[in-house]
Amino acid sequence: MTSPRFVVTGTDTDVGKTIFAAALVGALGGFYWKPVQAGLDDGGDSATISRLSGLPREHILSEAYRLATPCSPDLAAERDGIAIDPQRLIPPKVDGPLVIEGAGGALVPLTGEMVFADLFARWQVPVILVARTALGTINHSLLSIEALRSRGVPILGIAFSGDAAEHSEATIARIGQVRRLGRLPHLATLDPEALRTAFAANFDLEDFR
Repeated sequence: MTSPRFVVTGTDTDVGKTIFAAALVGALGGFYWKPVQAGLDDGGDSATISRLSGLPREHILSEAYRLATPCSPDLAAERDGIAIDPQRLIPPKVDGPLVIEGAGGALVPLTGEMVFADLFARWQVPVILVARTALGTINHSLLSIEALRSRGVPILGIAFSGDAAEHSEATIARIGQVRRLGRLPHLATLDPEALRTAFAANFDLEDFR
């Protein structure tokens, strides 16, 4: 049986997709890969995954590109004096589940001509869209769903992050015709145990098998 692979992307930056990715890959006991990291001041998203997922270090795979500036990868690469080659961005083969995290939202520029959703379309790996529950999420979420679908990207479902907002969550799932996977609440203490407990209480792991 082939191990599952997922792409985690967001409706915007700072919507909680790295926290969700840490919870998911930890629950699956899988491998994590961030193809392009832009911004290294805090060690990048891989460091957050390592801290929160409970996975052994060898399950956190090296990025293809590590860029210094916390901005869109196309600009970060320009400032670092390098060119991102999308042909290098091929999901690694691993012995187990694989969770891949994009950068920011689905339409964040990867190069001057390519956004992350174009890369996801090439991969044909099911995408999990992470959305906040705060004001504005309906518009941002539905636009992201349309952008992914217009490129033929398979969408596994949507995972929410934040306080419960039943109307917004149900509306997005209904109009966007996407599966509502669950919601990670805000955690007073963010550590591996609290995150593991919250994920188990709010998501069905069978949805990711």
